[in-house]
Formats: sequence, structure tokens, C-alpha cells
Amino acid sequence: MQLHDTLALVTGAASGIGNATARALLAQGAQVCGLDLQPSIDRAQPLEGLTLLAADVTDYAAVEAALAQVHEVGQPLRTVVNCAGIAPGARVLSKKAKHDPALFAKTVSINLVGTFNVLTNAAAVMAEQDPATEDGCRGAVINTASIAAFEGQIGQIAYAASKGGVAAMTLPAARDLASSGIRVNTIAPGIVDTPLMAGITEEFREALAAGVPFPQRLATPAEFADLAVFIAQHDYINGETIRMDGALRMGPR
Repeated sequence: MQLHDTLALVTGAASGIGNATARALLAQGAQVCGLDLQPSIDRAQPLEGLTLLAADVTDYAAVEAALAQVHEVGQPLRTVVNCAGIAPGARVLSKKAKHDPALFAKTVSINLVGTFNVLTNAAAVMAEQDPATEDGCRGAVINTASIAAFEGQIGQIAYAASKGGVAAMTLPAARDLASSGIRVNTIAPGIVDTPLMAGITEEFREALAAGVPFPQRLATPAEFADLAVFIAQHDYINGETIRMDGALRMGPR
């Protein structure tokens, strides 16, 4: 599927892997709309060609309204990349308290339900469009899980559960949407050097990198973006969760 002169939607596009993905899609000639929270949009650096819309992915009606705005742009919506998410840490039981159920629910709501909300509403738009290829492909949705979906560490029960859900819904979503010509895939990154990592010490950063077999460093947001673009363009990759982790398999801690 060609991306030139098409429309792409990226959630979490104001920063991190979402912003890097928006840049990569723009470089392919796509027009890009991004969804993010208003405070994140207010802090974002302007990027030519990227239109940022304020929407909370956990709010189904807000996502539906945002997709209606995106549809009005005029170009066919061919690519959706779900990058919005949070990664809190808390144990089931700590020395001080039990895991906060509100934190668990919030994590699942943003990472899993938010992904579903965007997937569903974007698919409804894509399904009404003319096919982009001879095979009948109308678009591609790329979700973001994590290797924590498979090797969740101590303190990651909420995050691992939410990302495990994203990985688990990949194949049934691809099967559900096959008749509409919409592909669904997921990227499960390892440790990516995003703004969320800005607060860690250089010593801790080096320790994290040392645990990656090869290349022995953290992944870059641009590498995630390149993989997302590749998946969007490759018409035979469907229903797949692809690890991007340098062969890292997370230990308990």
C-alpha cells in the first residue's frame, strides 16, 4: 500500500514514538493527523504537515468525533498507528499498601480500551472507502503493545495486563476486519529511549542497555516509526505481533 497522498492518524503524536511515527509518515508523503491530550499538544513543537487534535482515547464519543474531523480532511484514511499509553509501576502488594484499583483501571482504560476505541472508529471510516490496492486493501491499523505483554516484570501487573490485551486482540481484530480489507498488526517494543526515560540516571541507562543482547543499546523512537511504516506498506503482514527488542527477554526485575 502506497502512503503518498493518503491520510494517516497517529495517537500520542505530540511526543515520543507517536511524534517520531508522524514524522516518518510525513516523509512518505502522507498527510498526518494526531490525537493527543490538550496539555501535550500545548507543549508540542510545531511540525509542518501534522495536524494535532485534542481527544482522550478513553472517551469513545470523543474519538468518534475526532475521526469525523479527520474524515473531513479529504484524503483517504489508510494508516492508523496507536501510540498513546502510560506505564505506571506498582506491585500487587507492597510494604505499604495493596495495588490501587483505580490505577489498574486507568492503565487498562488508556492502553487497551483506548486502542480499541481508535481501532473501531478508524475501521468504520476505512471500510467506507474505495480499496487502495488490487487485493482490496482499504487500510492498516498498527497498535502498540510491549514485551511486558509476554514477560511482565515486578511492578508491571497493570501495564502487562493492558499490553497483553492489545497483543491478544490483534489476530481476532485482523480476522474481523478482513472482509473490509483492513489489516491489523501490533508492535511490541522493548526499551525505547523516549522522553519518559529522561529522568533516569546515565548509570541506570547503561545498565538497561547492557541487558539487551544486540544491539546493546536502547531502541530509538525512529526505529519504531520505521517499523510502523514498513508494516503499513507491506500488504501481506496481517494479524501479527512483532517484537522490536534486540532479542531482550525481560527478567523478573
